[in-house]
Amino acid sequence: VFTGKANCPYYAKAEQLADYLQANLPDFRVHKIVQHPDKWEQWLHDICEMNGWEHKRSPIIWRELLDRGGKGLLVGGVNDFLEYAQHYYGITSMMLSEEMLDIAEENLQAHIEIEKEEEEIKSLIKPLQIWITSASAPMCYQLIPLLANGEVFGMTTEISIHLLDTDQFKEVLCGIIMEAEDMAFPLLRSISKHTEIDEAFIQADIVIVLDDVLLNHEVQSLENYIREVSEICQVYAPLIEKNAKSEVRVISSGKTFVNLKALMIMTYGPSIKPENVIAIATSWESAAKAMLARKLNMNAAGVKDVIVWGNITGCNYIDLSHAKLYGYDCAIWGPANFPHPLLNMIYDSKWIHSEFLSAQLNSRVCNCVGMLPAHAIATVLRYWYHGSPPGEIVSVGILTKGQFCIPEGIVFSMPVRFQNGNWEVMTELEINEMTQEVLGRLAHELIQEKLVALKEIKELHTYGAD
Repeated sequence: VFTGKANCPYYAKAEQLADYLQANLPDFRVHKIVQHPDKWEQWLHDICEMNGWEHKRSPIIWRELLDRGGKGLLVGGVNDFLEYAQHYYGITSMMLSEEMLDIAEENLQAHIEIEKEEEEIKSLIKPLQIWITSASAPMCYQLIPLLANGEVFGMTTEISIHLLDTDQFKEVLCGIIMEAEDMAFPLLRSISKHTEIDEAFIQADIVIVLDDVLLNHEVQSLENYIREVSEICQVYAPLIEKNAKSEVRVISSGKTFVNLKALMIMTYGPSIKPENVIAIATSWESAAKAMLARKLNMNAAGVKDVIVWGNITGCNYIDLSHAKLYGYDCAIWGPANFPHPLLNMIYDSKWIHSEFLSAQLNSRVCNCVGMLPAHAIATVLRYWYHGSPPGEIVSVGILTKGQFCIPEGIVFSMPVRFQNGNWEVMTELEINEMTQEVLGRLAHELIQEKLVALKEIKELHTYGAD
């Protein structure tokens, strides 16, 4: 192994002799490591410290003991190598000083050009910039491996993750970064922590908002919690507008006010495209499918097209009227893609309206420690970038435009499909009168939330003007 400064004439002399030996000896192999003069001293110090060597100048030459293992055997500098070659092979170098200097200059120019090419190649590989707020949350800890393993964005897409939280959680963020780096994900270009809000969302492609408020209605009123959510979004939205990319995609997740957070980000960030802001409802879908699968004694992966309507982390409605079962073992047989309508297979309607649609499902979702919501975010991101399974229903919270007779201007969970990097509402689905009535009640709750939030905004602006 021959290493040295790119502009070192003694490295040039050793290199030429090494090339001659490699060309004329069948089992002589050369590996070269050239360092820029500015980086050489630190690199030499590190390599000597790692191997327990003492060496002060360029070049440094050692022999890798490929046949025996263990650390390399230090040969030394240029004079040591010349003596080594003379002793073992009867060959030496007669290169003159002037020629050494010329080659050293050529080596430096070649090294600078190679470094420049490598930087240009790296610049062409632009990793997705992913920002996660309230990153000390357990959900973030579970989410990072799912984002970095290549299944969400593809096995050729590199990502950079930015963890944003307050200064009091700096140590937690450092621990998350250390573990992520130790896992050595090939597609994770970088992961960093941020505690200064002014630097948030720089060049963001994706923003995942995990901020929650701790609910205790005996201590605070609903209006106070809505004010707290509004204040968070009032900080985030202008920064997203200012610092993020124009096509940034914003995901609202968490355990509280998921719909409202998405709506307030659109309100405070009017230049953020509404179709690029969604609220995650997939946790409810997954929990509902698991409960149904246990009831039917089947694999939860075979339960499809459960719809979550309304306020994801408030009053919502789990609609089973379009749900289907695949691979269900019953009297009617068919191919693997043959679906059974779910409601035809569950005859216990009392169970549906008691246990299934009771607080039990709500408790399962709200008490999860992070794995379920992290998987939900990763699943929706994968669908957003690569499309959802053909014909399959996915529930997400989006800004309403009158679909299903739901009033416009609120974020409401409804059935969509993802295609070609976009989503579209599945307006072709038929809903019965009872469901339509339920949707009206759910919309009323979200409208009230919106009115309270807008009142807080108006009062804030009035106070600021005064």
